Amino acid sequence: MKNFIINKDLCIKCGLCAKDCPTSALTMDEFPVINEDVCFGCGHCLAVCPTGALSILGKCPADSTPLEENLPSEEQMETLIKGRRSIRHYCDENVDSETIQKLLDIASHAPTGVNVQSVQFTVIDNKETMDAFRDELYVKFADVLPDEIPEGNHILEYLTLAVNQHKENGSDILLRNAPHLVISSSPKNTPCAEADTHIALSYFELMAQSMGLGTLWDGLLKAALLSLPDLLVRLGVPEDHELGYVMLFGKPAVKYKRTIERDSANVKIVNYGSSAESVGTLWSSPVLRLSALLGKETGFQLHNPVRARSERPSIKLRV
Repeated sequence: MKNFIINKDLCIKCGLCAKDCPTSALTMDEFPVINEDVCFGCGHCLAVCPTGALSILGKCPADSTPLEENLPSEEQMETLIKGRRSIRHYCDENVDSETIQKLLDIASHAPTGVNVQSVQFTVIDNKETMDAFRDELYVKFADVLPDEIPEGNHILEYLTLAVNQHKENGSDILLRNAPHLVISSSPKNTPCAEADTHIALSYFELMAQSMGLGTLWDGLLKAALLSLPDLLVRLGVPEDHELGYVMLFGKPAVKYKRTIERDSANVKIVNYGSSAESVGTLWSSPVLRLSALLGKETGFQLHNPVRARSERPSIKLRV
């Protein structure tokens, strides 16, 4: 049930909700009417209604934040994005649980392919658990390292260096002595599993920065965990999930004073010109291509039920 409710005293019958519906689930019969079979729960109708007359999925306009005069300015967003740094030095203290939960709840608003909303965040929310995980990680990973590193395998070179230095002097290249980590994953049969997990962590990262926290996209740790499937299961990542990425986070022990400026973006402006016909031929059957992406190969159903945001799991490791 979509719990689609129209307050007829507030509805002005403008039809904006029906016009903006991505799946044409809404039609106007004086007031908006929903076809629940094709609604995938995006919430556009609630967001676009000018009078707040529409509720759906148990959510009502009164619980939403008005956008007018509440959005950050262009300059503020530019500073936030340019000021983001990869943090490799963290304070030896926990981030409070309320802040972590707020971060996860906000990151869960990140867009997902066909609005499946299936990204899971697997979280270590205290540094004591992180210490136990760190000890187990280095021991287990040392056991699976090969005796010889194939030439040109730089990731394996770095991982071997990390294990050896941890043995020799206790340095922590894999986890950077961070107090927390979050793993994003999504069911393998969703249409955009990997992209969904990366987008979710991008939202997490920028929100974390706005709250004074630092983050690090930890590709080395991801590579190590992919070699240790039993440890992934122990952490709580479902076996039928694709591991998207791993992010360290915590209070930064370093404070940056300014943004850095990069060279202009590497941009290719598209101009079909005389090649338009060949491009059109290449994509002559977009329906078949979409069917291949979303159909029998994955078993994914376009109009699958959408869970309420409050039902999303936030798994927390206890060792």
